[in-house]
Order: sequence, then structure tokens, then C-alpha cells
Amino acid sequence: MKKITISALSAAMFLTGFTTLPAFAQEAETVIIGLAGPLTGPSARIGKDLENGAQLAIEDINKQHPVIGGKAVTFKLQSEDDQSDPRTAVAVAQRLVDSGVAGVVGHWNTGTSIPAARIYHDAGIAQVAPVATGHAYTQQGFDTSFRVMGHDDDGGKIAGEYALQTLKAKRIAVIDDRTAFGQGLADEFIKSIEAQGGKIVDRQYVDDKTVDFSAVLTAIRSKNADLIFFGGVDSQAAPLARRLKQLGINATLMGAGGFVSQTFLQLAQKEGNGVVALEPGLPVDQMPGGKAFEQAWQSRYHTHIELHAPFAYDATRVLVAAMEKANSIDPSAYLPALRASHYSGVTGPIAFDKEGNLKAPSFTVYKVVDGKWQPQTVLGGSAAK
Repeated sequence: MKKITISALSAAMFLTGFTTLPAFAQEAETVIIGLAGPLTGPSARIGKDLENGAQLAIEDINKQHPVIGGKAVTFKLQSEDDQSDPRTAVAVAQRLVDSGVAGVVGHWNTGTSIPAARIYHDAGIAQVAPVATGHAYTQQGFDTSFRVMGHDDDGGKIAGEYALQTLKAKRIAVIDDRTAFGQGLADEFIKSIEAQGGKIVDRQYVDDKTVDFSAVLTAIRSKNADLIFFGGVDSQAAPLARRLKQLGINATLMGAGGFVSQTFLQLAQKEGNGVVALEPGLPVDQMPGGKAFEQAWQSRYHTHIELHAPFAYDATRVLVAAMEKANSIDPSAYLPALRASHYSGVTGPIAFDKEGNLKAPSFTVYKVVDGKWQPQTVLGGSAAK
């Protein structure tokens, strides 16, 4: 798809005999960037957050009148709904590939990112995941897979250390939702606890649609746990927190990725107070470009950030920056530039290791205090090298 853009200035130059137009006034090529995430269903609010973050990046890039390969280009976002379902994610990935996208920002979670990654790899185009934190996503060995936040091997390890060293937990129970994200995170958390000599007194399982946690919490209560770690996301963590208080269980609820959102606070209400969560990345107001991003976000969308939007913004920007550095939208040309990225993003410095993981990721511990998520401490991270 192409369009001709001729400004008043270029028209005047043409009429007076000038034949060389500014690059941005010449024939403009539209370059499609794919966005894949849950745009409907229980996680739609997160998918929309990612879509809006990527769209804001596209708009900011286009304001700079990019020129690649000697041509003015206009970037456009093509969003596809994977419904947070692995099978749908594969179909979505194939649809994006068939549409001729130059690269993809997505998917949201590990369970969708893993199967979709093969489709993008076989097509030879980049997939930059803004959120998917399961290490398995980048362990498949695909040179087209990248992520712009820390993965769960690091998050689980740090969460375990915090639980023992700062929260002083002695008897720890673990629940996970059996998803690739939740189970993988719980496994890494347990590994960290046991490596430090801590004690896991119980492990329980639910699925990602469970709303009544009475049975698992009753079992845990008999083990006298003083900390319960949940591998899952906000929409389930909130009813878990409420049921925990209703049953009179005096244990801290902790998570590591997927808890910190306005949705959790709205659903948990006062029973959310005291919940602790480790999240990849810095608090927005501590991100290098966080304050400016939040102002731009509020101006554009008139709503709050659900935490992940800055990462979708950066995933889009680092992808396009690689195309500009390679002076090509051809993945075979820009992929080496993407792998070698040293990009200063809203969220912080972005550089990738040999697997495509973010180097030197930061993590922030939050706690719900008086109905609000309050940052407690930042762990990990350093300037990317």
C-alpha cells in the first residue's frame, strides 16, 4: 500500500523547476507493524493497554517523518486478538505473517508467545514481546524472539530471596494456575526458596478460570503457612486475597508478575491491603522517560496505565530503531541490528543477550497500602552493556 504526499512547499518547488523533493515529501511507503494480544475476554484490558502503548509509539515515530532505504515511510499498527489462547495465537501469528507485517510486538503472555514464536521464526520476522516473562519463550533457540522485560527465572529467584530475607517467611505455601507463566514462575520461586534453605509446606494447583479458592486455602490453613505465593495474574489474585481474609488466614499473599494493576485494587477492595508483588521493571515515575510518557498517555487516552503500556511502547520503538539503523524494513537486514541494540527507552536501557532476553533487568517490589500499590524497593538492574 503506497500513497503520495506532497506538501505546499514541495508543490511550490516543483512549479519553480526544482525536481528534488525533501525525503518526507516523496512517495511514502506504508510499513505494517503487527500487534498481538488479548483484545477480548478476561484479559482484554491488558491487551488494550499494550495496543495503546504500541499505537502511541507508532504515532510518535511518524511525527519524525522516518526515511528508510531512501524512502519516506509511514508506520501503521495492525492489531490481532489472540484471546490469550495458545491455539488462537498460532492462527493470529499466521494471519500477521500472511499480511506482510515487517515485525510483531507481542504476545502478552508466555503461553501464547511460545507457540506463536515458531510461526514468526519460520517467516523470518522479529517478535518483540513486551511482557511475556516465561524464560521458555526465548529458550526455543529462535533468533527472531526478543523481550523487553526480565524473565521469570530472575523474577522467581529475587522473589524467593525477598520472601525469606525481607518478609522473614518461615512456612511458605505455593499455588499456581497451571499456565506456562504461573507454573513456571512458581517453580522458579520454589527453587529459590529451597536453595536458601527455606521451607515449602504445601503446593496447591488451580486453573486460570478458578474463582473460588476455598478448597486450596482450607488445605493451606492446616499447614500454618505464614506466606502464600501465587503464580497467576490480577483477576484471580484479587478473589484469592479476599477469600484469604474472609477465612481468617494470617498469611501474606505474594505474587511476582501480573498482580500490580488498578484491576486488582478494584476487585480486591480493602482485602487487598498488605498484598506484596514483585513486578519486572521500574515504577513508571522512576523510569527514565516515565513521567513524560505518563503525561503523553493521559493526554492521548484520558485513562490510567495498567502497568505494561510503557513496555509495549519500547518494544515498538526498539523494533523500528533497528530498521532505521539497518536502513531497511527487510527482517534479514534489520534482525542483526535488533540483536545488537543499545536503545535508551522509556523503561530504561534496552540491550539483548544471546537468547533475546533483556540484559540487566530491574524488578520492583510493591505493596498495597491504604488501597494503593506502593513501591517498596527496586532490585536487580544496572546499565545495559
